[in-house]
Amino acid sequence: MAKSRSVMATSSFLLLLLLTISAYLSCKQNTIPFSFLHGMKERGHNIANNLPSPSRVAVLINSLNVSRIKLYDADPNVLSAFSNSNVEFIIGLGNEYLQSMRDPAKAQSWVQQHVQPYISQTKITCITVGNEVFNNNDTQSMINLLPAMQTVYNALVNLGLAQQVTVTTAHSFNILANSFPPSSGVFRQDLIQYIQPLLNFHAQIKSPFLINAYPFFAYKDNPDQISLNYVLFQPNSGSTDPNTNLHYDNMLYAQIDAVYAAIKALGHTDIEVRISETGWPSKGDPDEVGATPQNAEIYNSNLLKRIEMKQGTPAKPSVPIDIYVFALFNEDLKPGPASERNYGLYYPDGTPVYNIGLQGYLPEMVIESKSNGGL
Repeated sequence: MAKSRSVMATSSFLLLLLLTISAYLSCKQNTIPFSFLHGMKERGHNIANNLPSPSRVAVLINSLNVSRIKLYDADPNVLSAFSNSNVEFIIGLGNEYLQSMRDPAKAQSWVQQHVQPYISQTKITCITVGNEVFNNNDTQSMINLLPAMQTVYNALVNLGLAQQVTVTTAHSFNILANSFPPSSGVFRQDLIQYIQPLLNFHAQIKSPFLINAYPFFAYKDNPDQISLNYVLFQPNSGSTDPNTNLHYDNMLYAQIDAVYAAIKALGHTDIEVRISETGWPSKGDPDEVGATPQNAEIYNSNLLKRIEMKQGTPAKPSVPIDIYVFALFNEDLKPGPASERNYGLYYPDGTPVYNIGLQGYLPEMVIESKSNGGL
Protein backbone atom coordinates (compact mmCIF):
# COMPACT_ATOMS: atom_id res chain seq x y z
CA MET A 1 0.00 0.00 0.00
CA ALA A 2 1.40 3.36 -0.99
CA LYS A 3 2.37 5.86 1.61
CA SER A 4 0.44 9.11 1.40
CA ARG A 5 1.78 12.63 1.49
CA SER A 6 0.33 14.48 4.43
CA VAL A 7 -0.53 17.94 3.21
CA MET A 8 -2.08 19.96 5.98
CA ALA A 9 -2.78 23.58 5.17
CA THR A 10 -2.82 26.09 7.98
CA SER A 11 -1.98 29.20 6.04
CA SER A 12 -3.22 32.58 7.19
CA PHE A 13 -1.41 34.02 4.20
CA LEU A 14 -2.20 33.47 0.59
CA LEU A 15 -2.12 30.75 -1.74
CA LEU A 16 -2.65 27.18 -0.85
CA LEU A 17 -4.21 26.48 -4.18
CA LEU A 18 -5.32 23.07 -5.28
CA LEU A 19 -6.16 23.69 -8.88
CA THR A 20 -8.62 20.97 -9.27
CA ILE A 21 -11.33 18.83 -10.21
CA SER A 22 -11.69 19.52 -13.90
CA ALA A 23 -9.45 22.22 -15.29
CA TYR A 24 -10.19 22.45 -18.96
CA LEU A 25 -7.44 23.34 -21.34
CA SER A 26 -6.98 23.08 -25.05
CA CYS A 27 -4.42 20.55 -26.25
CA LYS A 28 -4.32 19.11 -29.73
CA GLN A 29 -7.76 20.70 -30.30
CA ASN A 30 -9.33 18.57 -27.58
CA THR A 31 -10.97 19.70 -24.37
CA ILE A 32 -9.02 18.06 -21.57
CA PRO A 33 -9.91 18.03 -17.88
CA PHE A 34 -6.86 18.47 -15.70
CA SER A 35 -5.92 19.79 -12.29
CA PHE A 36 -3.07 21.16 -10.23
CA LEU A 37 -2.05 21.87 -6.66
CA HIS A 38 -0.16 24.92 -5.51
CA GLY A 39 0.73 25.99 -1.99
CA MET A 40 2.65 28.53 0.07
CA LYS A 41 2.35 27.30 3.65
CA GLU A 42 1.98 23.93 5.25
CA ARG A 43 1.57 23.06 8.91
CA GLY A 44 2.01 26.76 9.63
CA HIS A 45 5.46 26.95 8.03
CA ASN A 46 6.59 28.60 4.85
CA ILE A 47 6.97 26.01 2.11
CA ALA A 48 8.06 28.50 -0.55
CA ASN A 49 9.27 32.09 -0.60
CA ASN A 50 9.26 32.72 -4.32
CA LEU A 51 5.78 31.84 -5.52
CA PRO A 52 3.72 34.30 -7.60
CA SER A 53 0.94 36.41 -6.10
CA PRO A 54 -2.72 35.35 -6.49
CA SER A 55 -3.30 37.97 -9.17
CA ARG A 56 -0.40 36.65 -11.29
CA VAL A 57 -1.46 33.05 -10.72
CA ALA A 58 -4.97 34.01 -11.82
CA VAL A 59 -3.55 35.07 -15.19
CA LEU A 60 -1.70 31.74 -15.52
CA ILE A 61 -4.81 29.78 -14.55
CA ASN A 62 -6.95 31.67 -17.01
CA SER A 63 -4.38 31.10 -19.77
CA LEU A 64 -4.60 27.35 -19.04
CA ASN A 65 -8.41 27.51 -19.11
CA VAL A 66 -8.58 25.96 -15.66
CA SER A 67 -12.20 25.63 -14.58
CA ARG A 68 -11.93 24.51 -10.95
CA ILE A 69 -9.63 25.34 -8.04
CA LYS A 70 -9.35 23.94 -4.55
CA LEU A 71 -7.85 25.91 -1.68
CA TYR A 72 -6.65 24.49 1.61
CA ASP A 73 -7.93 27.67 3.23
CA ALA A 74 -10.36 30.41 2.26
CA ASP A 75 -7.86 33.14 1.48
CA PRO A 76 -9.77 36.30 0.55
CA ASN A 77 -6.90 37.46 -1.69
CA VAL A 78 -7.28 34.36 -3.82
CA LEU A 79 -11.06 34.42 -3.88
CA SER A 80 -11.02 38.09 -4.85
CA ALA A 81 -8.43 37.51 -7.58
CA PHE A 82 -10.82 35.09 -9.26
CA SER A 83 -14.04 37.09 -8.86
CA ASN A 84 -16.25 37.28 -11.94
CA SER A 85 -14.41 34.36 -13.49
CA ASN A 86 -15.77 30.99 -14.55
CA VAL A 87 -13.53 29.18 -12.08
CA GLU A 88 -15.22 27.05 -9.42
CA PHE A 89 -13.70 26.86 -5.94
CA ILE A 90 -13.39 24.32 -3.19
CA ILE A 91 -12.27 26.10 -0.02
CA GLY A 92 -10.83 24.54 3.12
CA LEU A 93 -10.89 24.58 6.89
CA GLY A 94 -7.63 23.34 8.44
CA ASN A 95 -7.44 20.72 11.16
CA GLU A 96 -6.85 23.46 13.71
CA TYR A 97 -10.48 24.54 13.24
CA LEU A 98 -12.11 21.18 13.98
CA GLN A 99 -12.80 21.83 17.64
CA SER A 100 -14.24 25.30 17.14
CA MET A 101 -16.36 24.25 14.16
CA ARG A 102 -18.38 22.00 16.45
CA ASP A 103 -19.91 25.20 17.82
CA PRO A 104 -22.90 26.17 15.61
CA ALA A 105 -22.37 29.89 16.23
CA LYS A 106 -18.69 29.71 15.26
CA ALA A 107 -19.42 27.58 12.19
CA GLN A 108 -22.08 30.00 11.02
CA SER A 109 -19.80 32.96 11.67
CA TRP A 110 -17.04 31.31 9.61
CA VAL A 111 -19.39 30.73 6.67
CA GLN A 112 -20.68 34.28 6.94
CA GLN A 113 -17.10 35.64 6.83
CA HIS A 114 -15.52 33.30 4.28
CA VAL A 115 -18.33 32.22 1.96
CA GLN A 116 -21.16 34.74 1.91
CA PRO A 117 -19.08 37.82 0.94
CA TYR A 118 -17.59 36.05 -2.11
CA ILE A 119 -20.11 33.56 -3.40
CA SER A 120 -21.99 36.08 -5.52
CA GLN A 121 -18.87 36.77 -7.60
CA THR A 122 -16.68 33.68 -6.99
CA LYS A 123 -18.14 30.24 -7.56
CA ILE A 124 -17.63 28.40 -4.27
CA THR A 125 -18.99 24.87 -4.57
CA CYS A 126 -17.51 22.91 -1.66
CA ILE A 127 -15.85 23.20 1.76
CA THR A 128 -13.30 20.61 2.90
CA VAL A 129 -13.29 20.34 6.68
CA GLY A 130 -9.86 19.08 7.79
CA ASN A 131 -7.25 17.19 5.80
CA GLU A 132 -5.89 13.67 6.42
CA VAL A 133 -7.28 13.80 9.94
CA PHE A 134 -7.07 10.01 10.37
CA ASN A 135 -3.37 10.03 9.48
CA ASN A 136 -2.26 12.21 12.40
CA ASN A 137 -2.86 9.91 15.40
CA ASP A 138 -4.79 12.75 17.04
CA THR A 139 -7.79 11.05 18.62
CA GLN A 140 -9.49 14.31 19.53
CA SER A 141 -9.32 15.53 15.94
CA MET A 142 -10.77 12.22 14.77
CA ILE A 143 -13.63 12.64 17.23
CA ASN A 144 -14.19 16.25 16.15
CA LEU A 145 -14.15 15.65 12.40
CA LEU A 146 -17.70 14.48 11.73
CA PRO A 147 -19.40 16.87 14.18
CA ALA A 148 -17.45 19.74 12.60
CA MET A 149 -18.52 18.68 9.11
CA GLN A 150 -22.13 18.36 10.20
CA THR A 151 -22.14 21.75 11.91
CA VAL A 152 -20.59 23.51 8.91
CA TYR A 153 -23.17 21.84 6.66
CA ASN A 154 -26.00 22.92 8.99
CA ALA A 155 -24.67 26.48 8.84
CA LEU A 156 -24.88 26.33 5.06
CA VAL A 157 -28.46 25.07 5.35
CA ASN A 158 -29.38 27.88 7.76
CA LEU A 159 -27.91 30.47 5.39
CA GLY A 160 -29.61 29.01 2.33
CA LEU A 161 -26.32 27.94 0.73
CA ALA A 162 -26.51 24.13 0.98
CA GLN A 163 -27.74 23.76 -2.59
CA GLN A 164 -24.68 25.64 -3.87
CA VAL A 165 -21.99 24.44 -1.45
CA THR A 166 -21.38 20.93 -0.13
CA VAL A 167 -19.05 19.59 2.58
CA THR A 168 -16.37 16.87 2.56
CA THR A 169 -12.84 16.10 3.83
CA ALA A 170 -9.70 14.53 2.30
CA HIS A 171 -8.08 11.32 3.52
CA SER A 172 -4.68 9.69 3.33
CA PHE A 173 -4.56 6.41 1.40
CA ASN A 174 -3.13 4.99 4.63
CA ILE A 175 -6.64 4.71 6.07
CA LEU A 176 -6.85 1.43 4.15
CA ALA A 177 -5.65 -1.70 5.93
CA ASN A 178 -5.58 -3.63 2.66
CA SER A 179 -5.69 -2.46 -0.94
CA PHE A 180 -4.81 -5.56 -2.97
CA PRO A 181 -6.53 -7.08 -4.70
CA PRO A 182 -8.75 -4.02 -5.13
CA SER A 183 -11.95 -5.94 -4.39
CA SER A 184 -10.53 -6.80 -0.96
CA GLY A 185 -9.95 -3.20 0.00
CA VAL A 186 -10.87 -2.51 3.63
CA PHE A 187 -10.42 0.37 6.02
CA ARG A 188 -8.23 0.04 9.09
CA GLN A 189 -10.18 -1.61 11.86
CA ASP A 190 -9.30 1.11 14.39
CA LEU A 191 -10.79 3.77 12.11
CA ILE A 192 -14.11 2.13 11.26
CA GLN A 193 -15.78 3.67 14.32
CA TYR A 194 -15.11 7.07 12.73
CA ILE A 195 -15.45 6.21 9.05
CA GLN A 196 -18.81 4.40 9.24
CA PRO A 197 -20.79 7.43 10.45
CA LEU A 198 -18.75 9.65 8.14
CA LEU A 199 -19.86 7.55 5.16
CA ASN A 200 -23.46 7.79 6.33
CA PHE A 201 -23.11 11.57 6.31
CA HIS A 202 -21.58 11.59 2.81
CA ALA A 203 -24.47 9.50 1.54
CA GLN A 204 -26.99 11.77 3.24
CA ILE A 205 -25.71 14.99 1.68
CA LYS A 206 -24.40 13.37 -1.52
CA SER A 207 -20.83 14.64 -1.19
CA PRO A 208 -17.72 12.87 -2.56
CA PHE A 209 -15.16 10.84 -0.61
CA LEU A 210 -11.70 12.31 -1.23
CA ILE A 211 -8.50 10.28 -1.07
CA ASN A 212 -4.82 11.21 -1.58
CA ALA A 213 -3.08 8.50 -3.59
CA TYR A 214 0.54 8.40 -4.77
CA PRO A 215 1.69 5.34 -6.75
CA PHE A 216 5.17 6.91 -6.60
CA PHE A 217 5.51 5.92 -2.94
CA ALA A 218 4.61 2.32 -3.62
CA TYR A 219 7.22 2.13 -6.37
CA LYS A 220 9.89 3.97 -4.36
CA ASP A 221 9.51 1.52 -1.48
CA ASN A 222 9.44 -1.62 -3.65
CA PRO A 223 11.13 -0.95 -7.01
CA ASP A 224 12.13 -4.59 -7.37
CA GLN A 225 8.59 -5.87 -6.90
CA ILE A 226 6.45 -3.18 -8.52
CA SER A 227 6.61 -2.53 -12.24
CA LEU A 228 7.53 1.03 -13.15
CA ASN A 229 5.38 0.77 -16.27
CA TYR A 230 2.42 -0.25 -14.09
CA VAL A 231 2.64 2.88 -11.95
CA LEU A 232 3.36 5.19 -14.93
CA PHE A 233 0.37 4.08 -17.05
CA GLN A 234 2.79 2.61 -19.60
CA PRO A 235 2.10 -0.63 -21.52
CA ASN A 236 2.46 -3.59 -19.16
CA SER A 237 0.90 -6.96 -18.41
CA GLY A 238 -0.98 -5.50 -15.45
CA SER A 239 -2.75 -7.56 -12.82
CA THR A 240 -6.09 -9.33 -12.54
CA ASP A 241 -8.25 -9.25 -9.44
CA PRO A 242 -8.91 -12.95 -8.68
CA ASN A 243 -12.24 -12.14 -7.01
CA THR A 244 -13.77 -10.08 -9.82
CA ASN A 245 -11.60 -11.07 -12.79
CA LEU A 246 -11.20 -7.36 -13.52
CA HIS A 247 -7.92 -6.42 -15.18
CA TYR A 248 -5.85 -3.42 -14.03
CA ASP A 249 -3.18 -1.82 -16.19
CA ASN A 250 -2.17 0.84 -13.65
CA MET A 251 -1.88 1.21 -9.89
CA LEU A 252 -3.92 4.40 -9.46
CA TYR A 253 -7.10 2.78 -10.78
CA ALA A 254 -6.50 -0.19 -8.50
CA GLN A 255 -6.16 2.18 -5.55
CA ILE A 256 -9.41 3.96 -6.43
CA ASP A 257 -11.30 0.67 -6.67
CA ALA A 258 -9.79 -0.50 -3.39
CA VAL A 259 -11.36 2.56 -1.75
CA TYR A 260 -14.70 1.80 -3.42
CA ALA A 261 -14.47 -1.77 -2.07
CA ALA A 262 -13.70 -0.52 1.43
CA ILE A 263 -16.71 1.80 1.29
CA LYS A 264 -18.91 -1.02 0.00
CA ALA A 265 -17.74 -3.25 2.85
CA LEU A 266 -19.32 -0.71 5.20
CA GLY A 267 -22.62 -0.82 3.35
CA HIS A 268 -22.40 2.02 0.82
CA THR A 269 -22.46 1.95 -2.96
CA ASP A 270 -23.82 5.49 -3.28
CA ILE A 271 -20.67 7.55 -2.64
CA GLU A 272 -18.29 8.77 -5.36
CA VAL A 273 -14.54 8.49 -4.80
CA ARG A 274 -12.30 11.28 -6.06
CA ILE A 275 -8.53 11.56 -5.96
CA SER A 276 -7.76 14.76 -4.06
CA GLU A 277 -4.00 14.49 -4.63
CA THR A 278 -1.69 12.57 -6.91
CA GLY A 279 1.52 13.41 -8.69
CA TRP A 280 5.13 12.45 -9.35
CA PRO A 281 8.31 14.30 -8.32
CA SER A 282 10.85 15.39 -10.91
CA LYS A 283 13.74 15.15 -8.44
CA GLY A 284 14.46 13.30 -5.20
CA ASP A 285 17.12 12.16 -2.78
CA PRO A 286 19.41 9.27 -3.79
CA ASP A 287 17.14 6.76 -2.04
CA GLU A 288 14.00 8.07 -3.76
CA VAL A 289 14.01 5.67 -6.66
CA GLY A 290 12.09 6.86 -9.70
CA ALA A 291 12.01 10.58 -8.90
CA THR A 292 13.12 11.92 -12.28
CA PRO A 293 11.78 14.50 -14.74
CA GLN A 294 11.28 11.76 -17.30
CA ASN A 295 9.06 9.70 -14.99
CA ALA A 296 7.17 12.78 -13.79
CA GLU A 297 6.48 13.78 -17.39
CA ILE A 298 5.33 10.27 -18.30
CA TYR A 299 3.08 9.93 -15.24
CA ASN A 300 1.31 13.26 -15.66
CA SER A 301 1.15 13.05 -19.46
CA ASN A 302 -0.40 9.60 -19.37
CA LEU A 303 -2.75 10.62 -16.58
CA LEU A 304 -3.83 13.59 -18.68
CA LYS A 305 -4.62 11.27 -21.56
CA ARG A 306 -6.69 9.00 -19.31
CA ILE A 307 -8.68 11.97 -18.04
CA GLU A 308 -9.17 13.22 -21.59
CA MET A 309 -10.68 9.85 -22.47
CA LYS A 310 -13.14 10.23 -19.56
CA GLN A 311 -12.17 6.78 -18.40
CA GLY A 312 -13.66 5.06 -15.42
CA THR A 313 -11.91 2.41 -13.35
CA PRO A 314 -12.50 -1.30 -14.03
CA ALA A 315 -14.98 -1.49 -11.13
CA LYS A 316 -16.66 1.83 -12.01
CA PRO A 317 -16.35 2.11 -15.81
CA SER A 318 -19.24 4.57 -16.14
CA VAL A 319 -17.81 7.04 -13.58
CA PRO A 320 -15.03 9.17 -15.15
CA ILE A 321 -12.01 9.52 -12.88
CA ASP A 322 -11.85 12.83 -11.04
CA ILE A 323 -8.26 13.78 -10.26
CA TYR A 324 -6.36 16.53 -8.45
CA VAL A 325 -2.70 16.68 -9.48
CA PHE A 326 0.00 17.91 -7.13
CA ALA A 327 1.50 20.45 -7.86
CA LEU A 328 1.40 23.60 -9.94
CA PHE A 329 4.75 25.00 -8.72
CA ASN A 330 7.86 23.59 -7.09
CA GLU A 331 8.11 24.68 -3.45
CA ASP A 332 11.66 25.59 -2.44
CA LEU A 333 11.31 25.65 1.37
CA LYS A 334 9.16 22.60 1.91
CA PRO A 335 10.61 20.30 4.59
CA GLY A 336 11.26 16.60 4.13
CA PRO A 337 13.00 14.69 1.34
CA ALA A 338 13.97 16.43 -1.88
CA SER A 339 10.95 15.02 -3.69
CA GLU A 340 8.66 17.17 -1.55
CA ARG A 341 10.09 20.30 -3.16
CA ASN A 342 9.87 18.99 -6.72
CA TYR A 343 6.31 17.98 -7.56
CA GLY A 344 5.61 21.13 -9.57
CA LEU A 345 4.72 21.28 -13.22
CA TYR A 346 6.17 24.80 -13.26
CA TYR A 347 9.04 26.67 -11.72
CA PRO A 348 7.89 29.79 -9.84
CA ASP A 349 8.84 31.99 -12.82
CA GLY A 350 6.31 30.17 -14.99
CA THR A 351 8.84 28.01 -16.88
CA PRO A 352 7.67 24.39 -17.30
CA VAL A 353 9.71 21.84 -15.33
CA TYR A 354 8.97 19.40 -18.15
CA ASN A 355 6.69 19.43 -21.14
CA ILE A 356 3.27 17.79 -21.00
CA GLY A 357 1.72 20.06 -23.58
CA LEU A 358 0.41 22.82 -21.31
CA GLN A 359 0.75 26.33 -22.69
CA GLY A 360 0.31 28.88 -19.92
CA TYR A 361 1.34 32.48 -19.33
CA LEU A 362 2.61 33.95 -16.07
CA PRO A 363 2.88 37.76 -16.28
CA GLU A 364 6.00 39.65 -15.24
CA MET A 365 6.03 40.89 -11.67
CA VAL A 366 5.72 44.67 -11.57
CA ILE A 367 7.68 46.34 -8.76
CA GLU A 368 6.83 49.93 -7.98
CA SER A 369 9.56 52.05 -6.37
CA LYS A 370 8.86 55.09 -4.26
CA SER A 371 11.06 58.18 -4.29
CA ASN A 372 11.40 61.00 -1.79
CA GLY A 373 11.35 63.51 -4.60
CA GLY A 374 9.45 63.89 -7.82
CA LEU A 375 11.10 63.83 -11.19
